[in-house]
Amino acid sequence: MKNSKQELLPTQQEELLTVLQARFEQHMNRHSGLAWADVQARLEANPASLWSLQEMERTGGEPDVVGCDQATGAYIFCDCSPESPDARRSLCYDRAALDARKENKPETSAMEMAAAMGVELLTEAQYRALQALGEFDLKTSSWLTTPAAIRERGGAIFGDRRYDHVFIYHNGASSYYAARGFRGALQV
Repeated sequence: MKNSKQELLPTQQEELLTVLQARFEQHMNRHSGLAWADVQARLEANPASLWSLQEMERTGGEPDVVGCDQATGAYIFCDCSPESPDARRSLCYDRAALDARKENKPETSAMEMAAAMGVELLTEAQYRALQALGEFDLKTSSWLTTPAAIRERGGAIFGDRRYDHVFIYHNGASSYYAARGFRGALQV
């Protein structure tokens, strides 16, 4: 349970840091050359980021460090669950798409849920970089940040991995499927 300031209690922080450290150490190929002590210090200095990471974890994302922004020193966390996070599926792309549906509306949209969690949908480049670190979305797919020119025409993009290749597709932004969710990214 979180408090109204979207901060974790000390015990929740400890539990989350333990989970993140174990995942970090188990998947060193995702962040070679980075040290957990440096990541932990940055996390502890940014309690709001811990709340967002907890939301990623709570919804099934299995967040892990996938890089470091050399310009800012920020660590980049991404959902590394094998499939698109289970608690973030069956969502339209954004609010406009949700509002356009006449019936069978999902609860919310991917963009709104990401914003509420304090994360951003992956871009196509981030999604391809994640796929270079492992095999993700073999049975599911994930909405991606859509270029304005596509969104203005009513579409949105998503990605998955099939036949040992990463595919980026398009669909109507108001569509939603039980096997399509989104992956979040967070810089700390």
